[in-house]
Amino acid sequence: QVQLVESGGGLVQAGGSLRLSCAASGGTFSTYAMGWFRQAPGKEREFVAAISRNAISSNYADSVKGRFTISRDNAKNTLYLQMNTLKPGDTAVYYCAAKPWSSTSSTSSEPKRYDYWGQGTQVTVSS
Repeated sequence: QVQLVESGGGLVQAGGSLRLSCAASGGTFSTYAMGWFRQAPGKEREFVAAISRNAISSNYADSVKGRFTISRDNAKNTLYLQMNTLKPGDTAVYYCAAKPWSSTSSTSSEPKRYDYWGQGTQVTVSS
C-alpha cells in the first residue's frame, strides 16, 4: 500500500507559479498511474491532470491545459505538478492520487478509479 504526501502549496499572486510535489512511499511507485485533483470550498473534487506509469501518456483538464504540467520521477518516487500563470480560480486544496494499473500507458481522470490519496496541500492565488 502506497502512502502519498503532497508539498509545495502556498500563497501566490495571480500570474505566478508554484510547483507541487507528491512523495510516495510504501509501494512500488512505477506500478501506479498518478493523478492530481483539486477541491475548492463548496465544490466537488475535480480532475486536474494525470500521468501514466511510464510517463508516456498524460492528460489535463481544459481549465489548466497549457498552464500546468504533470511529470514524475520514478527513480525518486515523486510526482510533480508545475503550475504557471496561476489564476484566482485555481485556488483549492490539491491532492495527488495513485492507481495500481497493469497498463503502463493508461491514465484516468475519474477520482473514483484511484485507490490511494494524499492529505492535500493548499494553493491560494490572490488577485
